[in-house]
Amino acid sequence: MARTLGERSRQDSDRRLGMRLTFAVGAVALFSVPFVLLLVLVLISFEPLNDLDEAIATGLHAYVLADPGYARLLGAWTDILGPNTWRVLVVAAAAWAWYRGARRPAVWAVVTIAASGVLNVLIKEIVNRARPVLPDPVSWAPGWSFPSGHAMAAATGASVLVLMLLPRLRGPASRAAAWTLAAVPAVFVAYTRVALGVHWFSDVVAGLALGVVVTAGTTAGFERWRREEGRRPAEPYVEGVEPEAFSRGDRE
Repeated sequence: MARTLGERSRQDSDRRLGMRLTFAVGAVALFSVPFVLLLVLVLISFEPLNDLDEAIATGLHAYVLADPGYARLLGAWTDILGPNTWRVLVVAAAAWAWYRGARRPAVWAVVTIAASGVLNVLIKEIVNRARPVLPDPVSWAPGWSFPSGHAMAAATGASVLVLMLLPRLRGPASRAAAWTLAAVPAVFVAYTRVALGVHWFSDVVAGLALGVVVTAGTTAGFERWRREEGRRPAEPYVEGVEPEAFSRGDRE
């Protein structure tokens, strides 16, 4: 009887885990679809998307142009929350994790933020989309436009930092707060890029979506490796990338 109850408990646990992982895969797919769709529409120069981008860029630019102080504020924040900032933060978090003995998550973090940057450059070179050209520009940026490197780095970096922090958080409220706080700077830096006239709206949406997809992809690969090594299955978006490494150290 005890064995039967134990087997039933494990089956229920496996079923709940399977449902949660299915939900996670579905959520990742929702982020993949916008990026792929935008990529196709940009490549074929879909006129309605171009019109939407033009309307948003023109409207936001006019608003920022009318307030030089606001333009300077956005310029400062877009630099503060730039790609290099996220890279430094992730590398610093990885160094801390390495020092604490969590070496595998440290490597995962560095690989993820590096892969995000490389992928962004490759896609920009393939798409070759020009940046907005607006009258009386308030800012300037080099290179191609799609997808936004600032938005992608922010989405990737913020997600990586949360996934490394989650093992130390307790309760759904604190975890939800961490994800919400991570989303705020990512969305804000995306807004600054459009408002300053250096990116189209579709560029930053694609950047945010692809940043999440890259993080989710490396996290899924990491979790699969853990299971193949016989480690306890984890729910990364709830527990972090390797909960046991941060709770007891990983000094193998």
